[in-house]
Amino acid sequence: MITVHKIALDPNNKQRTYLAKAAGVARFAYNWALAEWQRQHKAGEKPNEVKLRRELNALKRSQFPWMLEVTKSAPQQAIKNLGKGYAKAFKNVKTGRKRGKKNPYGFPVFKKKGVHDSFRADNGPDKNHPNAVEVEGKKVKFPVIGWIRMREELRFEGVIKSAVVSRETDRWFVALSVEAETVDAFPGTAVIGVDLGVKDLAVVSDGRRFKASKALKLNLRRLRRANKELSRRKKKSANWLKTKAKLAKIHSRISNLRKDCLHKATTDIVRSAGVIVLEDLNVSGMMANGKLSRAIAGVGLYEFRRQVEYKAERSGARVIIANRWFPSSKTCSACGCIKDKLPLNIREWTCEHCGAHHDRDLNAAINLRNLAASSAVAACGENSADDELTPIVKLASAKQEYSGIATHGQLCVGL
Repeated sequence: MITVHKIALDPNNKQRTYLAKAAGVARFAYNWALAEWQRQHKAGEKPNEVKLRRELNALKRSQFPWMLEVTKSAPQQAIKNLGKGYAKAFKNVKTGRKRGKKNPYGFPVFKKKGVHDSFRADNGPDKNHPNAVEVEGKKVKFPVIGWIRMREELRFEGVIKSAVVSRETDRWFVALSVEAETVDAFPGTAVIGVDLGVKDLAVVSDGRRFKASKALKLNLRRLRRANKELSRRKKKSANWLKTKAKLAKIHSRISNLRKDCLHKATTDIVRSAGVIVLEDLNVSGMMANGKLSRAIAGVGLYEFRRQVEYKAERSGARVIIANRWFPSSKTCSACGCIKDKLPLNIREWTCEHCGAHHDRDLNAAINLRNLAASSAVAACGENSADDELTPIVKLASAKQEYSGIATHGQLCVGL
């Protein structure tokens, strides 16, 4: 199993210069290959990434000798990424899947300096060949530059396949891909339901609550001031660049605080259960609410689901996605009666039939747990010939509707 560990680097000035050069060479190779790909396509030729890599290798010693100052993996992997980008775009064209208005099928575009600067170094398949990337304690070795200090040790044991070095604001990170022989398995057997929200990121059916990150709200004033300051600077001036770096650090801090909150919550949830039931939330539709859009965006609901799914797959837990229209909040978890109306401002309510008093979020989580416990755990298939539930390997591309048994029709297995 391939697992990735992203670690902050602690390079000196010479090493920082090398990392910036390598990222610049990768960006140049990508843009050169993209321009050449477009030229050959207009000329009626059939370009591909293998052909472009050979052309660049033949040219770089005479026309681009400065590319030899960094590892050869940087330009080669950049062109490979271009080939993957075109393959994905052609697949979108074939299937008719559109992503936006300006570039509906997601064709590759030219890269800009300072935006997602990164490069990749790979270890070859030949075991007798010296590795391009090696790790020893809190150090990582790259071609040409040698050993660079890391902030922490690699957590996984196995064969290192590749390393992607990226820059975020003024910090450098390395993402090490490791082929691990064993995976972390947590033998949880409990069935839990998880209700997601804005005030509480997640409320679990066993009573646990995970507070949502308020990083955006707490740093919003600083963010506004930095944006105003940047707008008053002369573009590309020294002070403009300083303010731009200051603004980027604020954005990075907000992002890191949100990621920290999400990782801690999802890891704790996955380690405590064998079956996890989540809601199929329409996050893009929820963002249309102007009063709640900022709060919803600051929580990271989609990222929560993504992390739960990949961590559950690694640990052996099972994720079930409940039907989007299942009334988890309005259903009484004691008697099963459904309340007609339940506005968002009502956080607690009493059932009119049995008199049970409910906390809105906890009641929804319990209903999600009961839904899985009382139903046959089956999966919904995409374009299945059977109207009932069919096992699948990956998530369906759209929400599925059911016409079969009511108890089965509320569930869709994600993993």
